[in-house]
Parts: sequence; C-alpha cells; structure tokens
Amino acid sequence: MAVVASETPFHVLAVDDSLPDRKLIERLLKTSSFQVTTVDSGSKALQFLGIHDDDASTVSVHAHQLDVAVNLIITDYCMPGMTGYDLLKKIKESSSLRDIPVVIMSSENIPSRINRCLEEGADEFFLKPVRLSDMSKLKPHILKSRCREHYQQEQQHQQSDSNSNDCSSPTNKSSSSDSSRKRKAEDNEEILPQKNRPRHS
Repeated sequence: MAVVASETPFHVLAVDDSLPDRKLIERLLKTSSFQVTTVDSGSKALQFLGIHDDDASTVSVHAHQLDVAVNLIITDYCMPGMTGYDLLKKIKESSSLRDIPVVIMSSENIPSRINRCLEEGADEFFLKPVRLSDMSKLKPHILKSRCREHYQQEQQHQQSDSNSNDCSSPTNKSSSSDSSRKRKAEDNEEILPQKNRPRHS
C-alpha cells in the first residue's frame, strides 16, 4: 500500500484569472510530475474545495473526501472579485482545509504584500513569471503538511486510547489501594503484639 501511495502524483489546484499564466503554471506543474486542476477565479476554487463563497465555515465536503484530494493550492494574488489573499484567508478559516499548503504568485514585488500573505498562513510567495525551479519548492510543503496530518491522527488515536484506559483504571486503582491497606493492617497486627508483651524486670 505504501508503495502505491508514494507513486500517486500530488494534486495541485492552480488559480489564476490570466489564461496564459494559467497555461504556464499548468505546464510547469505537469513537467514536475504534479497532477493539476486549474480554475480562473477564487470563487471557483472555493466551489471546487467545497466551500461556499459567502461563508468559509460552511463546508459541504472535507479535503480528504473530495473526488480528487488537493495537496496544495497555488493562486495569483491580483484577481478580480476575490484576490489571492482573500482566497488564502477563506482556506485558513476553514477547519477542514486550513492544513492544505497555499502558495501565492504575483508579478509585483511588494514586501508589505508578501509579508501580509505569509503572516496569514501562505507557505510560499512566488514572483512571476514562475520558473521551473520554483516547482521544487512545492513538494516539501506538501510532505510537511502530510506529516502534520499523520501526527494529528496519531494524537487523536492516543487520546482515544487513553480515554478508554481511564474508564477501566478506577477499578484497578481501588483494588490496588485495598490490597495496600490490607498489607498495612497485617503489618500492624504483627507489630502490636510485640509492643504489648510484658517486660521482665
């Protein structure tokens, strides 16, 4: 099973209102062995992810329940209607999608814009035109996200296991405390007669 999973290409959702830019990022991603889905707006990206445009907390499907799971989202910053920054915020506000890595692209090198996106939870900020060398930066974020998911799942399993153990532990504690009380009582019985023996003058 592990071998099959490792051979499955990572799925990237690319969001850009510019057709030439969308074609370019799609070609670069496919050249780098990614599976790609492209959409031309932030609202269409949210629909694909199962989030309603007007309410990020209302999620119809979870990320792992999508027909094709999305491992990373790469979006243009400047788009009409919903910007890439707005899309980023919607994704990070969703409890079921916030762990998906998000990469922002922009043709403008504006430090304040870059910092704002990174502070909001973006994993990378690429300057356009995006190059093939940029694609190598995507996989570590996906792998880190997967490691985090596995860790969270393990934590949940451990918590459920500890809860089940807590349910059965009180009887064990009481029985052990009872046995310790019995031992103390027996020790006292052995010690008391020695103290009550009459002393020979």
